[in-house]
Amino acid sequence: MAPIQVETLIRADLDVLWQHTQDPVLHARWDLRFTEITPLAPGRFRYTSRFLGVTVTGLGTHAGERHRADGGRTSALRFRSADPLSLIHHGSGYWRYAPEPGGVRFTTGFDYSTRWGALGQAADRVFRPVFARLTALSFDRLRRWLETGVEPEHSRSGLDHLRTSFRY
Repeated sequence: MAPIQVETLIRADLDVLWQHTQDPVLHARWDLRFTEITPLAPGRFRYTSRFLGVTVTGLGTHAGERHRADGGRTSALRFRSADPLSLIHHGSGYWRYAPEPGGVRFTTGFDYSTRWGALGQAADRVFRPVFARLTALSFDRLRRWLETGVEPEHSRSGLDHLRTSFRY
């Protein structure tokens, strides 16, 4: 299946956006995919997700970052789960922050491999589009938080206000 790609323009300062995406406590507030993100050793974190009544955990590793000459940044990560209930076995992705007039173009691209063989691949045909939409909704919650001050916990999560594009 194709990687998931999501992007949105956020009318905010790049350093503020960076803080809200790199700080695990702030990140967990806006990202619907995660219930909790706990920092471990430098560059490592544990994530907990609850989805359809199932709780799974996994580990992530910050794989590096790059500051570009135009002021943009990229942050890369790897993730994996040993949790037998997790459809996702392991994967990797990036966040790109590209300054442009009026804000920052915030983009992610990520892909993962599944477990459970053919059953996992079949489940992923349903899960991947849902995961892409959750990612897009999360980006939109972050955008609204930084642009209007509406905290993510009070933000409407419906598709009616979605200004974020996604592909899978």
